[in-house]
Amino acid sequence: MKYTALFLLLLLAPAASAQQKSSISLEDIWLKGTFNAKSVYGVNWMKTKGQYSSLITTKEGHSAVVKFDILTGKALDTLVHSRTLPGSALGRKATFSGYRFSSDEQFLLLETESEAIYRRSFVANYILVDLKSKSVKSLSQNGKQSNPSFSPDNKLVAFTRGNNLWVVDLQNLSEKALTSSGLLNQVIHGSSDWVYEEEFSLSKAYEWSPDSRYIAYLTFDERQVPEYNMQRWEGLYPKDYKYKYPKAGEKNALVTASVVEIGSGKTTALQINDPQEHYLPRIRWTAKGTIVSLMKMNRLQNKLEILHADPNSGICSLIFSESHPAYLDLYDDLVYLQDGESFLYSSERSGFKHVYRFDLKGKQLDQITQGSWEVDEVIGYDEASGRLFFTSTETGPQERQLYVIQSKDKKKLRLTQEAGSHNIQMSPDFSYFLDFHSRINVPTSVKLKEAKTGKELRILEDNAALRTRMGAFDLNETKFMTIPGADQSLLAAYMIMPKDFDPQKKYPVLMHVYGGPGSQQVRDSWMGSNFFWHQMLANEGYLIVVADNRGTGGKGEQFKKQTYLQLGKLETQDQIAVAKYLGTQTFVDPKRIGIWGWSYGGYMSSLSLLIGHDYFKAAIAVAPVSNWRLYDSIYTERYLGLPGENKKGYDDNSPLSHTDSLKGRYLLIHGTGDDNVHFQNAVELSKALVSSGKQFDSFYYPDKNHGIYGGNTRLHLYTMMTQWLKENL
Repeated sequence: MKYTALFLLLLLAPAASAQQKSSISLEDIWLKGTFNAKSVYGVNWMKTKGQYSSLITTKEGHSAVVKFDILTGKALDTLVHSRTLPGSALGRKATFSGYRFSSDEQFLLLETESEAIYRRSFVANYILVDLKSKSVKSLSQNGKQSNPSFSPDNKLVAFTRGNNLWVVDLQNLSEKALTSSGLLNQVIHGSSDWVYEEEFSLSKAYEWSPDSRYIAYLTFDERQVPEYNMQRWEGLYPKDYKYKYPKAGEKNALVTASVVEIGSGKTTALQINDPQEHYLPRIRWTAKGTIVSLMKMNRLQNKLEILHADPNSGICSLIFSESHPAYLDLYDDLVYLQDGESFLYSSERSGFKHVYRFDLKGKQLDQITQGSWEVDEVIGYDEASGRLFFTSTETGPQERQLYVIQSKDKKKLRLTQEAGSHNIQMSPDFSYFLDFHSRINVPTSVKLKEAKTGKELRILEDNAALRTRMGAFDLNETKFMTIPGADQSLLAAYMIMPKDFDPQKKYPVLMHVYGGPGSQQVRDSWMGSNFFWHQMLANEGYLIVVADNRGTGGKGEQFKKQTYLQLGKLETQDQIAVAKYLGTQTFVDPKRIGIWGWSYGGYMSSLSLLIGHDYFKAAIAVAPVSNWRLYDSIYTERYLGLPGENKKGYDDNSPLSHTDSLKGRYLLIHGTGDDNVHFQNAVELSKALVSSGKQFDSFYYPDKNHGIYGGNTRLHLYTMMTQWLKENL
């Protein structure tokens, strides 16, 4: 289909109903929660077939873990209620925010009074509930804990505290330190450092052996890692907050792996070479439980190895190795089979991510999935029947559908039928799954389905009330389309138009971008708050356009990895091409095209305005990277290599190198407490713009992190951005 024909379809879209509807306000989005969707939280499948538990909040504001019948939805038992917690007897509303069972379901750990550390990590006071004796006790009286986990034999709980690894005996709650040298900003045992948590999604850096005799854990020696200092603006004198943050090309933590025998306390170091120049992003045990499995990547992340280690001798053997000229993505779908001779893992060796079976020498035995589409997530492998459950992009990059395939004869069945995106939670026995389904303009529904055929059994949540509320507001249909990029490749995109769209008028355009490696914005899935802000802007006369540039995900390895060593170059060219193309449309005012983005998107909106100043009038950049030399080692070096070996890649596409080109209006926003993309990025960009003699607008949020939220903050932020757009676009 030609692009002109595609836009003709947009022009011929059905007119809005004459029925009077309400306008969306910023207060609806950010204060009243008018468009907040409900879901089903804290689901645990129970040992008794046909039962699950869930974390609920009562009308009175208490927390409870309730056991349900899967098929009927009937509440069978309240396993624990926050009224039973210490403190509730004193009149305090003692709620808990999470829970976990022991494997025999006798004990529950309840997470209370949690405090965030970074994006994923936190400390909390954990309450131990014995469901058999009904006793309720604090897991520890010696300070908050992180990453607790039951031993497989349900006799102990391990946790981290004060950068050390501990175990507590559930019979008498006596504690035992398994490590003792942990120290803030120096050495960490059993938890990860900042950069592993952010870029490898690793917070808990230890694992129990299946027989409960050992714990394998990682140690991070951070002493040589440079320190980053943030000021916290509280009290008469600001306070310094210092933490270890390895920037591109700087020293990383020395990461080692060890195994400790719980009974004797004997610790064995695993013999891994060259600890300074490698990453150990995953540590676990094989299915048979006698071997430690380690994933190892080199610093440039273009080589991945799987090592097996003897827990007694510490000797490591190379089992699997894969490399790529650019980089390798890390996948969380390593499955060791009970045959003790093979494992499953995903690879992009065919050009698309698919699932393979390998022997324990790394030889490929089988390719289970194949095609010009990507496996998105491995949901589970039922070894008894040889069935692999996975979600993929087979119906199109904008969707995620669930499939099951027989590993032997490759017979495949699609288990979800509704267009859109499906997130899956499978029961351990592969009998049922919860289907969290949504579309871009349809909030999440949660349905119980039968895993053999995908048959719907019942609805747990349909967000009917939200759908009714949405029907009372002026909401616009979102049109999916393709737009030519700078190299004429077709970029996935969508557009939101006002209800009273008139093809004879010329409209301003606001583009929204993220654009980072492997990301996707153009998805047929529930977008949440930004979607409603864009809807509000559309009804105030703006066309909203989102396009996924080269380097984004869902289309295979070639499309994704072509931005290697030159982050920002092709991506910006594509966003400029989209603006240029939009400017040729008869209903677009080419002199009023703007762009906004957050984080990588802020980097992209900045570059788009600076380099594409002939096509963009205005840009908003929230928490942008202004120079990749200022960002962390793992993320940056994965896509750009080392600064000393790729000076051109780092400097040519830095906004700092293009401030002389600023012509349009520019708004720079950042939180001073951003531990991820440091406020330093905004400072350096401001200095460069001032040096270039350029006028611009800026705003900072004291002590706010990368998400810029809390209290009235989001409402303030989006009110400011809305007013600024009205004045400048």
